[in-house]
Amino acid sequence: MRIGKIFRETKETKVEVEINLDGGGNSSVETGIGFFNHMLTLFAAHGQFDLNVKCVGDLDVDGHHSVEDIGISLGAAFKSALGDKCGIARYGTFFLPMDESLALVSLDISGRPFLVYEVDKLAPMIGNFDTELVEEFLRAFAFNSGITLHAKIFYGKNSHHKVEAIFKALGHALRIAVSHDEKVQGIPSTKGVL
Repeated sequence: MRIGKIFRETKETKVEVEINLDGGGNSSVETGIGFFNHMLTLFAAHGQFDLNVKCVGDLDVDGHHSVEDIGISLGAAFKSALGDKCGIARYGTFFLPMDESLALVSLDISGRPFLVYEVDKLAPMIGNFDTELVEEFLRAFAFNSGITLHAKIFYGKNSHHKVEAIFKALGHALRIAVSHDEKVQGIPSTKGVL
């Protein structure tokens, strides 16, 4: 089983994350931000990852520190769970329709972190979740997992649908990328390292 566990504590947050890349999509998520709980639960279900997240953060300030630190911790746990990356597919791309919205997430477990984020016209808040934090979470996750990550919304009207489509597509794309490919012997790179 490919499992990663991270405990991270700062003056702003205390975060515990555990992810099993070979799980069945079960999750327990407590971030103090209802909509974000929902997104991480969907991410786990669509990625077929077992995910446990517990965060106590300075939500009296706002959600920024909690969301970013969860992204950092989840990225680090994901990278740890991947281990040596031998035999993985490496790349994953998924288009996801969510009612009137269409999202694309495409990624490379490359060891070269990067984020391209093309999402316009979100409502400022969804419940108690600041929608600017979608990009912050994805950046923190990508840079701490060593993933090149592209996320794009082609169209849509409802902000909830747009964000949900991104998190579901991220789960699917990662599930593809971490899957074992029988044709891949060793590290899936001509460099011999990722």
